Amino acid sequence: MSHRRVGLVALACLAALAAGCAASARPGAVRRDPAGQVLDRAFHSSALRGTEHYAVYLPAGYATSGLRYPVIYALHGLPSSDRGYRRMGIADWGQGAEEAGRPVIVVAPQGARAGDTDPEWHDWRPGRDWESAVAVDLRREIDGRFRTIRDRRGRALIGISAGGYGASIIGVRHPRLYSVIQSWSGYFRATNPVGDAPLELGSPEADSAASVHSYVRRAKRVFRRDRPIAFGFFVGDEDPYFVPENVALHRELVAAGVPHRFAVYRGAHTGAFWEEHREEWIRDAVRALAPAA
Repeated sequence: MSHRRVGLVALACLAALAAGCAASARPGAVRRDPAGQVLDRAFHSSALRGTEHYAVYLPAGYATSGLRYPVIYALHGLPSSDRGYRRMGIADWGQGAEEAGRPVIVVAPQGARAGDTDPEWHDWRPGRDWESAVAVDLRREIDGRFRTIRDRRGRALIGISAGGYGASIIGVRHPRLYSVIQSWSGYFRATNPVGDAPLELGSPEADSAASVHSYVRRAKRVFRRDRPIAFGFFVGDEDPYFVPENVALHRELVAAGVPHRFAVYRGAHTGAFWEEHREEWIRDAVRALAPAA
């Protein structure tokens, strides 16, 4: 079992206990929650040339408030099954935001399919363009179906492990779409399923486009133009693969004068580690977003 899969399984077990086994919900079902509700939805994605599924958490009072809410997009780890998105425990994320006095909608999209378990949130070809599925198709679906704040002030992109890579690379490639980007135990260039080596994508240009490191030099200019962008990432000191790259990106951002938040905590690449720091980082994210209005 690969390193990244171990982390995803740990997260799945933790989420199943904490979120009441949301993974068992059938499509279209509603799971009532003391502070809101979780729904399972689907739509046609042009980027994927097929059906894309997602879970969405609606905060308490959504049905009657008339308010527009900011949205956190939560990207799961890889490799994964086609149901990995259901195990993100997004009700806990949403309740944490409400406890901070900043209610949000939380959306966890499907990031893998049977026979395509590790697409790295990357655009590979028509029908397998996962980055575009998130940045274009899913965004339009959520803004069209729910009462959202429909600009970057109301959007956060947060991911765990491979989802952290997805959040950071999609975020820096689309800075006009998101005002908060967070990576939890992620990495910053496309990697193999084990997590111990970069993927070769066919050319130096393709490899560069899929590396967050390539965007550091222009990040100060882009982030300044599109401020505020709250970019943050953390990793556990016992993470067997991703500590050096997290530290390297932090040093690159410091040298380039790019504002960001970085932390190395005591811990490994596990669900318990992410749970320990979830409340703090969700609180930071929602405070950087425009409030429901």
